[in-house]
Amino acid sequence: MTSVRIPPVLRVHVGGQKEVDASGATVGDLLRDLVARSPGLGEQLFTADGSLHRFVNVYLNGQDVRYLKVLDTPVGERDAVIILPAMAGGA
Repeated sequence: MTSVRIPPVLRVHVGGQKEVDASGATVGDLLRDLVARSPGLGEQLFTADGSLHRFVNVYLNGQDVRYLKVLDTPVGERDAVIILPAMAGGA
């Protein structure tokens, strides 16, 4: 299992947890496992065609997966995965 850090805005879908465990050989597998456990995350993370929403950033060991292999990025048990939705706003 790989630990996935969940941002405050998405914690409502995972029972308020800051981190959850998920399984998978790739970032996509890991996120799909997470959605299988917490279905409310599905619309937050993925588009209708199954790709990552453009406003969701996923980091693997500090690197944005969009600069790696996106959902096909390999992930190991000791890797750190962080989900960060993009935030906008201001005055």
